[in-house]
Amino acid sequence: MSFFPGKDPTLGDAPSSDAVTQLIVPRTVDLGGFQVHRALPSGSSRMVGPFIFFDHFGPAVFKAGDGIDVRPHPHIGLATVTYLFDGEIVHRDSLGTAMPIRPGAVNWMTSGRGIVHSERTAADHRDGGEPLHGLQLWVALPMKDEEIAPAFAHTATADIPELRENGMTLRVVAGALHCLRSPVVTAWDTVFAEVRLKAGSTFPLDAAYEERAVYVLAGEIAIGGDKHGPERLLVLKPGDRVAIKAASDAHFVVVGGAAMDGPRHIWWNFVSSRKERIEAAKADWKAGRFDIVPGDTTEFIPLPEN
Repeated sequence: MSFFPGKDPTLGDAPSSDAVTQLIVPRTVDLGGFQVHRALPSGSSRMVGPFIFFDHFGPAVFKAGDGIDVRPHPHIGLATVTYLFDGEIVHRDSLGTAMPIRPGAVNWMTSGRGIVHSERTAADHRDGGEPLHGLQLWVALPMKDEEIAPAFAHTATADIPELRENGMTLRVVAGALHCLRSPVVTAWDTVFAEVRLKAGSTFPLDAAYEERAVYVLAGEIAIGGDKHGPERLLVLKPGDRVAIKAASDAHFVVVGGAAMDGPRHIWWNFVSSRKERIEAAKADWKAGRFDIVPGDTTEFIPLPEN
């Protein structure tokens, strides 16, 4: 998704407890009643596991005639992960995919050597009152997979494993937690889970994944005795089992996985372990050498000038 204008933030670390090694305050942009909070990349943390980009958008309610219109744009070297809590977005890509994503489902688009996609609100959802709230995340691909063929996978809401107990609702979107394993196929050791806790309930998070972070969507949680409110990405200390307690009814996600197999460069919508590959992608998009998106061919996002 490319509706976030401006440069990525440069933020200093703000440790709040032994368990939290970095506290990242996202940069927020208001797009006219529609807010986007970008937590990754940041000046203090480029990646958490394979996650190299973290956007939280909404919640918003659109006026009549309004909606999301992210024109066709390219990606290389990553997979985009779209996950909604409310509303609908129609995804189209250069593979010919046309798929609406709705709350609780997962769109996992692997760009590999190159893909183009658009994200829009459907015409029949523009009568006013249309909600939208969700996440778009990017995961870097392993070096050996950066140039694989592009692919798209949709996992329905009903197929995401869920556990409800002791005031907790856990959905494991990718990877495995609490004896639940997601059917979503990933190219790297990855975890992505959605958690809702009733006030006073506790969510234990073990150290099975090398790198982990918690993003608070709503409510307030406590880790190591320190409280954290919404729109904060808390990068956790590796190797420690953590107890996350709900100071009020709380909603958050856990992301992470194994540390990546080397640094990544990110420019606009392109991710690669090689700077020269990004330069080639820039030239290809500018010259019109990427594939088109069937059903969405009349406009596109041009290559940024800087």
